[in-house]
Amino acid sequence: MSLEATQKSTDQLIRFKILRQDRPDAARYWERFDVPYSPSHNVISCLQHIAAHPHTAEGRRTTPVVWDCNCLEEVCGACTMVINGRVRQSCSALIDDLLEDVGAAPGRSNSAPIVLEPMSKFPVVRDLMVDRQRMFDALIKIKGWVPIDGTHDLGRGPGESPEHQNVRYNLSRCMSCGCCLEACPQFTADNDFIGASAIGQAAYFNDHDTGKVLKKDRLDVLMGPGGITDCGNAQNCVKVCPKDIPLTEAIARVGRDTTLHAIKKFFTGR
Repeated sequence: MSLEATQKSTDQLIRFKILRQDRPDAARYWERFDVPYSPSHNVISCLQHIAAHPHTAEGRRTTPVVWDCNCLEEVCGACTMVINGRVRQSCSALIDDLLEDVGAAPGRSNSAPIVLEPMSKFPVVRDLMVDRQRMFDALIKIKGWVPIDGTHDLGRGPGESPEHQNVRYNLSRCMSCGCCLEACPQFTADNDFIGASAIGQAAYFNDHDTGKVLKKDRLDVLMGPGGITDCGNAQNCVKVCPKDIPLTEAIARVGRDTTLHAIKKFFTGR
């Protein structure tokens, strides 16, 4: 943080412009809020202030803004929203960085506001909170787990080299935040595309010595409607991923595996 930012007084205000929606079937509307500036605040702390003081910038009392969060340390993925036009985690979105991005400063009447919107690719529950159930349904569809039923008496599982662990660890960091899907032009509310997150998790579990027991099932799903062929390789997913997961590499790997799987099924019937 710059020295100038640390010297800003707490009586200066930050202007927020928030897209609101009272219920899933309600019309959307904008409201503006002013929040006292404090160094090192993030978007969540500002939303907490608005919840405790639900008055618009014009002085009108309103309902507290609704948003979703849990861990507040960029692990749970729940607090994803669109901030100044970019999808990201609101817990790690620092106010000083956002003000610098828009060339604004607290207390100036002509400063550009920090704009908060819900993700557009998921149904809105209320205000900034969306229903990400489609992501979790996709994980069920690709069987995103390691089957262990009946293996408790078989002794130790297969070993794994540190090099192999490092490859899979990068994929394991996915927190189902939805950033990759919000940025993907192929993932829309009216199609069945499974999305980069589920494809990445399929690659992760297919590369696991026990998880690969279900590899054929996963590849069958990814060969079907909404699967790997629906990916347009826009590569937006890897650009917005907060965990820097190599999603394009995972998609390429799954694409190769589905091709080989299709050829094998053609000649063997299974």
